[in-house]
Amino acid sequence: MLIPTLASERLDLVPPDQDCDLAYQRFYTDAEASAAYGGPLTAAAAWSRLVYDLGAWHMQGFGVWAIRRRADASILGVCGFWQGRGWPRELTWWLLPEARGQGYALEASRLAIEHAYDKFGWESVTTYTADDNAPAKALIARLGGVRVTRPMFPDGHERDVYQLPRSAGPNATP
Repeated sequence: MLIPTLASERLDLVPPDQDCDLAYQRFYTDAEASAAYGGPLTAAAAWSRLVYDLGAWHMQGFGVWAIRRRADASILGVCGFWQGRGWPRELTWWLLPEARGQGYALEASRLAIEHAYDKFGWESVTTYTADDNAPAKALIARLGGVRVTRPMFPDGHERDVYQLPRSAGPNATP
């Protein structure tokens, strides 16, 4: 499967590959950074997450992209779509701590959402988050997310599910 590359003014969303290994290790072995993603993990488990993220594209036809900053080609995190067995499909993202607060997650998310509607042909793009994840809730609000339901998830926790609209483009102001 050919995984598309998406581009905005500052970012390229590229297929995950071995060049992402260090970013995955840094993120997933950092207890604070990866708390909302089941962390901290060992370096070996972080590698398994990277391999999973690449394999998802081949097994499901969608997945996450690595967020690469154009200015220096550094990997900042990931953004795209995840769906575990029994879970609803969601827009997901994570950034390395030093990349947060600069609008990268918003810019990358807008690219992914537009791609889902325009290229995947999805009629709905959703996301969800734990109730105490204030940064994720703030991003969802900036993306124009509207709460549509609050189901029980396979892990036994309820979460709000948000419908995400098409945006005015990846560089639009909120």
